[in-house]
Amino acid sequence: MFLRVLSKIEEGIIAFFLVSMTLLVFIDVVMRFGFSKAWIWSQELTLHLCAWMVLFGASYCLKLGAHIGMDAFVKLFPRLGRKIFTAIGCVLSLVYCGLIIYGAWIYLGKMKKLGISLEDLRFIPTWVAHSILLIGFVFLGIRLLTLLWSVAFGSTEVFRDSDEAQESMEIVEQLRGEEGKA
Repeated sequence: MFLRVLSKIEEGIIAFFLVSMTLLVFIDVVMRFGFSKAWIWSQELTLHLCAWMVLFGASYCLKLGAHIGMDAFVKLFPRLGRKIFTAIGCVLSLVYCGLIIYGAWIYLGKMKKLGISLEDLRFIPTWVAHSILLIGFVFLGIRLLTLLWSVAFGSTEVFRDSDEAQESMEIVEQLRGEEGKA
């Protein structure tokens, strides 16, 4: 239940940021080239929206298995070996997430204490805009813990359950079949 709610939150946030960025850039381009006017703050807002979208997207893509698979070496091993290598990868990734979370916590605390605001969007405190460092890596850590649990106690053997080489060959075969019909 918790992971389903987490997924829906991620999907909604990613969609909102993508639509917001697209509209903001479109309006800014029309204003700049159509009316020789521009919003000075739009570039900074777009940059922060993109950062938020990317870091939310990283954890969501881990859930979907949409990250690039680099598991050719791991797949050479039997099932237990694949599980061990994947668990090691999860643990190392969790250590990395922990370091980023720790550093982000310190950084955000200092930014809040200093009371610094964004350069062009002065009403937004820097610590709020940059809090995605903490939030995004907490989400990523949750996804990694879920994957580690699935590797340890479930049927998952690798980070991604699909075989990219096999998928590519199936696409080639489908295309060849369609060419033969035409």
